[in-house]
Amino acid sequence: MYTAAATGTYSSSISHIASCRRCCPAPGFTTFATTSAMTFANGEESGRARAHFVLVPMMAQGHTIPMTDMARLLAQHGAQVSIITTPVNASRLAGFIADVDAAGLAVQLVQLRFPAVEFGLPDGCENLDLVQSSDLLVNFLDACGALREPLAALLREQQHPPPSCIISDVMHWWTGDIARELGIPRLAFIGFCGFSSLARYIIFHHKVFEDVTDENELITIPGFPTPLELTKAKSPGGIVIPGIESIRDKILEEELRCDGEVMNSFQELETLYIESFEQMTGKKVWTVGPMCLCNQDSNTMAARGNTASMDEAQCLQWLDSMKPGSVIFVSFGSLACTAPQQLIELGLGLEASKKPFIWVIKAGDKFPEVEEWLADGFEKRVKDRGMIIRGWAPQVMILWHQAIGGFMTHCGWNSTIEGICAGVPMITWPHFAEQFLNEKLLVDVLKTGVEVGVKEVTQWGQEHKEVMVTRNAVEKAVCTVMDEGEAAEELRMRAKDYAIKAKRAFSEEGSSYNNVRLLIQEMGNRTNAWGVNIK
Repeated sequence: MYTAAATGTYSSSISHIASCRRCCPAPGFTTFATTSAMTFANGEESGRARAHFVLVPMMAQGHTIPMTDMARLLAQHGAQVSIITTPVNASRLAGFIADVDAAGLAVQLVQLRFPAVEFGLPDGCENLDLVQSSDLLVNFLDACGALREPLAALLREQQHPPPSCIISDVMHWWTGDIARELGIPRLAFIGFCGFSSLARYIIFHHKVFEDVTDENELITIPGFPTPLELTKAKSPGGIVIPGIESIRDKILEEELRCDGEVMNSFQELETLYIESFEQMTGKKVWTVGPMCLCNQDSNTMAARGNTASMDEAQCLQWLDSMKPGSVIFVSFGSLACTAPQQLIELGLGLEASKKPFIWVIKAGDKFPEVEEWLADGFEKRVKDRGMIIRGWAPQVMILWHQAIGGFMTHCGWNSTIEGICAGVPMITWPHFAEQFLNEKLLVDVLKTGVEVGVKEVTQWGQEHKEVMVTRNAVEKAVCTVMDEGEAAEELRMRAKDYAIKAKRAFSEEGSSYNNVRLLIQEMGNRTNAWGVNIK
């Protein structure tokens, strides 16, 4: 059942609305668009409907950022794009919208009111990083599901141009019903690479861990094209919350029914795993990444995600003062929750390495004891070679600077693919979800990563009180990546080689470039085959 509040729409206080009537969407849409939305880019002929993609990201930074990159990418190739979001998340996207608006791209933001209170969440709790307890995850996902009816109503009325295709986060299983009702394809976006997507598919659909009682027992993953062993604790979907199983079943069921998958990877990185995934699922996989490469200037890079918590110019000035390849960048994403003592141990390891560093400590980690420790001599001791950023940082802008020589990461796929594009070796510090699989891809397959030595899982919404990685392990990993020597040089050479391959795939006539063009062409052809024209 949907309450009236849950099905209502949200009228934004931001008044930048497209002035061209032909471009205006149905009542209830709050949009940011430009008059360029009504021109036909790239030589498309008048009278022929442009492909119109409706993107429905999961309301979590790690899920939303690649979807905004996707929106920019599709629009750069001549498609029209609508991004479905909510008021709180829309405010985080203000920089992105201003940037695509300035670029004249046909991207509009569509806001739906999020029924937080109706589902037992605090008012304004519209993003996963605002959910204070894992016990409320099911409430949050149910609230997302309540957007089905208002979104369906809006898309039914949207005819100029009509939706050609829905690309939605795999978590939004309910969008499959909307696509079938409208008679358009629904493509699923997992946000994983091919390696981890294939492992996840086998684990869930073959119930690999169903009868495993020891969560730390290494289990061979059957049907995987290369040898792969994994524990139940370190596998995707390891989080256990009452009510989550029924939602997971719906996600898996709808994934089987979707019309294909969009993947933020590129063929040359993991051909074997992407092809194996297609063969096993029977689904077309559109590899269109690395999508972060659609951000080519500092303003565009800074506009990704949330508002930066620091002065970007000051950060760049600091990086400019450092020698090329001399700085280690440390960032664990938006959802990882690192215990205070572990943060302190990490900091002491960075200090002991004697290497320059940028260390991002997200706002949620500002525990009093950490702040006290930082102020009690640490910041003073490292002031000439260390920069600490509290809160959100423009990761791509920092990571792609020539001063960065290594990346200590939680192995979320966004960060991993951004590190690959940067051409730097990575120190792997996975926390949960598929991050341990991404670590295996980096360390065992690509051989561009070095393990810091994480032995246990830190589940989302939970934290370990004890130190799991010592300062000595941190120092050793940093020195392995950043020091001179044959082994470190081989790491760097392999990392640079994959960065070159990534750029080639994304450049004109590259594999991902061609996939984007083919995706738009196929969806546009379907639209026009149904006799839909812009009037």
